[in-house]
Amino acid sequence: MNFDTLLSLPPVTLAVYAALFALSVMTVTVAIFKITQFRKMRLGRSRQAEDILDDWLNGRPDEAQRKAINDDSVLSRVLRAVMSGLRARPSDPSYGEELARQSALVELTRMGNRMRLLEAVVQMAPMLGLLGTVIGMIDAFGSLAASQAAADPRLLASGIWTALTTTAAGLAIALIAYFIAAWLEGRIDDERQTIEMVISAAIHGRVGQTRG
Repeated sequence: MNFDTLLSLPPVTLAVYAALFALSVMTVTVAIFKITQFRKMRLGRSRQAEDILDDWLNGRPDEAQRKAINDDSVLSRVLRAVMSGLRARPSDPSYGEELARQSALVELTRMGNRMRLLEAVVQMAPMLGLLGTVIGMIDAFGSLAASQAAADPRLLASGIWTALTTTAAGLAIALIAYFIAAWLEGRIDDERQTIEMVISAAIHGRVGQTRG
């Protein structure tokens, strides 16, 4: 589809193309934002958290807290909260667990920011594409009905082809947004499970190991 053909489309169809383009830009923008955010939050990097847990469980709480304070990853911030609670109230592990879960909730909320935008793209793009196709088909057959001359099958086919491109574009955008959202959600789920494990390990110890 060249530029002249695009300009000859009905205004509503042009609006559909513009909306689909906006959705594609939003998808790319959100993907870049989330990837950058996850890198800054250091998702998936658990080596430092393992070192902190080793110190904590082997009777070196000061060293563990020092490492947690100096590291700015999600897991270290959660461990910092649980260790602070356990040291403040050694006889009440539930206090440390509650502080850790509050910290984890804050982190998970940050991770989930703007994810709904991708979900909206997955829902909206196919519907917009279908709307563009329906409008294009109406325009193509309306022009055919209004024509006084013999119908040219090539012109009709061209109109139908142009109309169907909006559905194809909408589906393509939705699929890309879906796979990006699924990958990001997978990263969040992995981090959620790791957070649960480090909280449990800090309070109850690892399997076969008791907290010192």
